[in-house]
Amino acid sequence: MTPQNFADILDSADRLSVEEQEDLIRILQNRLRDRNRADRIRDVNEAQNEFFEGKCSPATPQELMKEILS
Repeated sequence: MTPQNFADILDSADRLSVEEQEDLIRILQNRLRDRNRADRIRDVNEAQNEFFEGKCSPATPQELMKEILS
């Protein structure tokens, strides 16, 4: 299967019925939500590993802001 460009995909979606377009939207939203959830889980796991490896330490919000603003 050869990849289609974005315009071709939009043209194909335009040929779907309204119900099919709504289904497509729901499917894409679910996939995006799942991908975002997986990304957040990965980020949390990486942060926990860095903490357990001693690469970072707890900080108060005030300490974080001081570091950001300096």
